[in-house]
Amino acid sequence: MELNALHQFLAVAREEHLSRAAARLRVAQPALSRTIARLEAELGTPLFDRASRLRLNATGAVFRDHVERALGELEAGRRAVAESALGGAACVRLASETFLPLTGPIAAFKAAHPEVDVRLSQMAPHEMEQALRADEVDLCLASQPVSAPCVASEVVHVEQVWLATPPDHRLAAASQVTMEDLAHEPFVITRPGQWQRRLLDWLFADRNLQPHIVCEIDEPAATYTLVGAGLGLSIFPHIARFTFPEPGVAWVGIDHPHCSRTLSLHWVNSDRLPAAARLMRAQIADWNWP
Repeated sequence: MELNALHQFLAVAREEHLSRAAARLRVAQPALSRTIARLEAELGTPLFDRASRLRLNATGAVFRDHVERALGELEAGRRAVAESALGGAACVRLASETFLPLTGPIAAFKAAHPEVDVRLSQMAPHEMEQALRADEVDLCLASQPVSAPCVASEVVHVEQVWLATPPDHRLAAASQVTMEDLAHEPFVITRPGQWQRRLLDWLFADRNLQPHIVCEIDEPAATYTLVGAGLGLSIFPHIARFTFPEPGVAWVGIDHPHCSRTLSLHWVNSDRLPAAARLMRAQIADWNWP
């Protein structure tokens, strides 16, 4: 059973789509399809259901979990050898939904440890779960739950979330608004699954209301420009007030006890966490957040 075949199987299992997996792996789709077929023949059982669309079946899910652990152990062994040969911490691999809040901690870490190679990956929370299981990352910073076997977590920061309005909006001069005040307002927000959308939907549902969404996008920062252009309202974490240009929008408080974002750090197997990752974990956990 070839390692390359296992890597390719894992990509298909995660994407559940041959063409997307092929693009991610940069291989031809027919070649990838043949690799999966050979692997299934070698195992003596199908790993995917192919009725309407490609789906990982129950047997495939069991095999995926073992492949993730096996490849994770191999990667951990490779890194251990590299660190031993170099006589110290070689690199730290950090994943996050956004690196905006991590700019300060990462800069301070690099200044204190210039010899450490910092590798960054932008991921959604469900991708972090897969990456942690496969030992593809050391640390993940997320504003949504991340669950995987043996995952440890630590809350590192809780920040207020603000309403952003166009500067000339009727609510722009208010110090605070209720969800009822926003019941009929248009919102520009991220797509379902991202933390801003999850929070907005929850805040409205908690008051038995529904948000009036006029635009859904994948780029959270782009909503700032759209709000400033008068297309609608949106919500942003406290750090955005110090990052985005002024005076593009007006900032208004939201009268709800849970209108906040919680950032948590996640990692697997503290006893196997490389020295560089332990240093980065401490740097982020001890950071003086604005």
